[in-house]
Amino acid sequence: MTAGDTTTASPTAPGLPWRAKLVVVVLVLVAIVVVLVSNRLLTDRYTADTRNAAELRLALYSGNLMAELQRTSVVPLLLANDPDLVAALKERSYSGTSAKLIALQSQIGVASIRLVDDAGRVVGATDRNVLGTNYRSEPYFVEAQRAKDTIFSVVKRDSAGFDFIYSRAVMGDAKPIGVIVVSVDLMKYERAWAGLQDAIMVTDSAGIVVLSTEPRWRGLPMAEALALRDPPSAIARALRATAEWAQEPPDAYVLGEAVMKTEARVPFRGWKMATFTAYGSVREQVNGILALEIMGFAILMAFTFYLLSRRAWSRSLSFQRESAELRLLNSRLQRAIAEREKVKKDLEVAELTLAQSSKLAALGEMSAAVSHELNQPLAAMKTYLAGARLLMQRKRLDEALSSFQRVDDLIERMGAITRQLKSYARKGGEAFEEVDLRACVSSALAMMEPQLKARVVKISRGMPRQAVMVMADRLRLEQVIINLLRNALDATKDTKDPQIDILLSSGETATLTVRDNGHGITDLENLFEPFYTTKQPGEGVGLGLAISSGIVTDLGGRLTARNGDGGGAVFEMQLPILGKEQEAAE
Repeated sequence: MTAGDTTTASPTAPGLPWRAKLVVVVLVLVAIVVVLVSNRLLTDRYTADTRNAAELRLALYSGNLMAELQRTSVVPLLLANDPDLVAALKERSYSGTSAKLIALQSQIGVASIRLVDDAGRVVGATDRNVLGTNYRSEPYFVEAQRAKDTIFSVVKRDSAGFDFIYSRAVMGDAKPIGVIVVSVDLMKYERAWAGLQDAIMVTDSAGIVVLSTEPRWRGLPMAEALALRDPPSAIARALRATAEWAQEPPDAYVLGEAVMKTEARVPFRGWKMATFTAYGSVREQVNGILALEIMGFAILMAFTFYLLSRRAWSRSLSFQRESAELRLLNSRLQRAIAEREKVKKDLEVAELTLAQSSKLAALGEMSAAVSHELNQPLAAMKTYLAGARLLMQRKRLDEALSSFQRVDDLIERMGAITRQLKSYARKGGEAFEEVDLRACVSSALAMMEPQLKARVVKISRGMPRQAVMVMADRLRLEQVIINLLRNALDATKDTKDPQIDILLSSGETATLTVRDNGHGITDLENLFEPFYTTKQPGEGVGLGLAISSGIVTDLGGRLTARNGDGGGAVFEMQLPILGKEQEAAE
């Protein structure tokens, strides 16, 4: 099959693309199986080769270490019988002792040699800085004086590492007159091992690491030493998982890297030596062969993908066109959302404006009745002032002052009427304060007095004797009560004997009930919706109850409505009692 065959496929061969896909799937499966089998076989082979080489190197390392220990073990015996050193200890003449020891060190090749007298004081040493140091309490000094043979000790240094010491008593006249101390230079093997690829450690009979290519391991048990490593990063964990996915489980981890462990016994005081060889060489050899296999399959699959790429390219062009159309639709949708949000904000401003307009319309309705109320004090003032003028002409000043006092009372009454009118016209603020709901009802009734006097309406009030305190904006709360009273007046306009009942109760909440005997509510579901009204055009805009419900909600209460059992409408306003709010807050 060629590329030209795929582009000119006729209706007689509709299954050609599916056969090509099947070929791709088969190629992938074959590649996976070949790579997995090759990886397993090659890994086992190269791992065995690497382990055999590690065992040979371990035998060489342990042999060198044992040879050094055995060679150095005879040095204390020879020096303890040296005539010059014995004579120096007997005569306590040490002038040439250090020079002799330095010469012997260069010939023997040990780390250091020290001659200690019977009091534990260093009297000769290859390192002149330790002359005069007292070793009386050191274990290798004490044990050498008690024993007849050479004593081997492992002493931990103050800085890092260990000193490997042979000590033997120097005898004179059948008694110890001093101790010869020889330090074995095993650190040279650490320095030599550090340049190798393997990690090496030597442990004593207690399992403590005494020699190691990793300085941090010294002085620790083998398990704790191998557990020391820096926290791996996410990339390091991913690389380690990738390298180990198809190999045998590692023997151990050294600094976070999987290694092959080879261990052997050192025939000296129960010591053991272990080497840790990285799998890197194994993986490099295996990966080289696997890379060739994968490359071959990649070339084969690349040719197969090329045959299918033409159809994928046409689909890609179609997807790009669809993406462009979706982006265009998205931009249109964003513009529509922005326009809708703008319309919503304009509607909120319009609602606020209409609410204020409704309030001012009600104010205009009240002004006619208020002007009638102001005419009466004005007429009375005119009468009192005329009478006061006559009284003053007749020198009856006390009676004239009484007339002036009545005029002052009338002015105070007129001021109260105008203040109520102005407070109703002003927008309510957000200044919450402690308010007695009884005073709000009385103030609302006082402001509605002109409308109430214009009609014959029976007002029934039921108020508790104690104060009913709530936290609210006084002006807005009075506005709600006035709206409820105005609705009750409008509902009883066509009633023969109109009556409005006002009941204030205090329990879990403060509840104000306004009941009338009008025609009732026909549509309870839409009653509190903006612009819903049953009045004739020009009598109202349908915002009173919607505004009142919003105010009560802002105050933390709720406003409900229902039809009474005997007819008429019943409105209930519930607000939190001030004392209950304080207890809940505490």
